[in-house]
Formats: sequence, C-alpha cells, structure tokens
Amino acid sequence: MAQRFRDAFQKVAKQVNQAAGSGGGGSGGGGGGRAAAAAARSVTALAVAGGLAYGTMNSLYTVQGGHRAVVFNRLIGMKDTVYGEGLNFNIPWFERPVIFDIRTRPVNLQTLTGSKDLQMVTIAIRVLHKPDPNRLVWIYRQLGVNYDERVLPSIMNECAKAVVARYNANELLTKRDMVSKEISVDLRRRAGLFNVILDDVAITHLAFSPEYARAVEAKQVAQQEAERAKYVVLGAEQEKKTIITKAKGEAESAELIGHAVKKNPGFMSLRRIDAARDIADIVAKSGNKVYLNADSLLLNLLGDADDKFQKSINTSSRWSR
Repeated sequence: MAQRFRDAFQKVAKQVNQAAGSGGGGSGGGGGGRAAAAAARSVTALAVAGGLAYGTMNSLYTVQGGHRAVVFNRLIGMKDTVYGEGLNFNIPWFERPVIFDIRTRPVNLQTLTGSKDLQMVTIAIRVLHKPDPNRLVWIYRQLGVNYDERVLPSIMNECAKAVVARYNANELLTKRDMVSKEISVDLRRRAGLFNVILDDVAITHLAFSPEYARAVEAKQVAQQEAERAKYVVLGAEQEKKTIITKAKGEAESAELIGHAVKKNPGFMSLRRIDAARDIADIVAKSGNKVYLNADSLLLNLLGDADDKFQKSINTSSRWSR
C-alpha cells in the first residue's frame, strides 16, 4: 500500500515537471493554461491516491486471540454486534473499533474490617474475573474499557466487610471455608449486575490485631499448662495408690510372718539359714579378704548359735525398756 502511494506521488510530480517545461517553451497564454490544467490533474490524482491509501489502511482491523471488538458509528452510535477474532472491516472515519480483553485477569484487594465481636481483622481477597463476551456493548456504554477499576474494588470491599461482620474472630479461623464461600456467593451476585464473570474468589491472607494475637497465644499457653497440671495430678494419684498398695502388701506380709513365727518357731531358723546362704555367697564372690565374727554374719549355724541369737534379742529388748 505504501509502495503504491509512493508510485502515485512520483507520477504526479513527473507530470507537474513536464507541464512546467512545456509551458515555458510555448506561447505565454496557451502554455500557462496547459500548465495549470496539468497541475490541477496532478493534485486531483494525488488526493485520490491519498484517499484510497487512507481508506484502505483504516477499513481493516485485526482482533487478536482472547479479545473481542465493538464498533462505534458516528451516525448511529454503538453497534449491537460483537466482533470475534480475526480480520474485520469498518467504514473509515465513520466507524471506530474498540478492543476488549476477555481473558481471565486477577485483582487483589486488602481491607481492614471488624468481626462480630469487634475485633479488627485484615483480610486479603484475590478475584479472577473477565467481562461477559455477549454484553461488551453494554459494558462499554455504561462503564468503559476500564470497567474492573470502576466496579470490583467497591463491591469486593463491601462484600468482604459484610461477611466478616457475621462471624466472631475465632470462627474466621475455624470456619474459613464457609467464610470464603459466602464472600464468593455475594461477589458473584454483585458482579453479575455489571455483566462481570468471576471465575474464582479466594481469601489469600487473614490477620488479626497484635493485641488479639497476644491474647490468643496467652490463652493457648494457659490451656497447655492446665492440661499439664491435670496429668501431674493424675500421676500423683496413681503414685499414691501404688504406695498404699505397697504398704498394704508389706503389712499383710509382716502379719503373715508373725503368724508363721507363732505357729512354728523353726521359721526363724529357716530364715537365718536363707540369710546365711546369701551372705556366704556374697563373701565368696568378693575379692577382698574379710575377717569378721561368724556370729555377726549369721554364718554360725552350729552349736549354741540359736541361743546366742535369742539372748541378743532379749538383751536388746531389756535395754529398750
């Protein structure tokens, strides 16, 4: 197209030069008339070539993938047709195409709001949105190309604050999926009024005030300490039961030994023999040489050992009196 325009301009310039040369060689009146006529024809041809070039260049436009176009006409206003991808035609100067991006795009919003129990909460929301491809004419006529900047921040802020105000601070953590679902439902309903489609709504961040965070941490620590104290009390009770059971066993054992001694005096001699066997075993395995009285080690099991043992018991009992 540009090459044709240059060729036409060069042709017109050549005709003007030829007309000027012929006008200078002929008579004054006839040469001047012919030169003016040639110049007029050249200007006309140049204007026609320029008009054709302008019309050809501005009568075609391309809609890229993931986009749609609406057309504004200077005579009738916005046309109702939405043009798809590829090469499209329009009337130069009378019509002007407007391209819309209909691919999904993200929008992030962070706002500070209050919960049901008057705790300040910072919540961040991410929304994936796109315009309704069948309602682009209405969107351009009512909102313009930057529809998302005009609509989404206000409705995202309002829906987030309205939903958070229905829950307590602890419920925002324990029922986060329910909170996200309610925000999504409210946002989709509000965005549908403006012909905006929401593909996904998600809570990306949820934080409380520093004072509330410290209070929650202190509460958790107190609960852990209470649980630890509970287990300590249970352990002490079990230990108490163990001691009582052991004491009862020792008392019953002593009572049984007393009854055995009363019924059979030889029981003590049997116990002395068991004790002497254990002591002898220990002394035999020891590497040291020990010189001690056999009576004190309960090793004298012959002769008057029993009499001496009984006499020592009686002596100790008299001293105790």
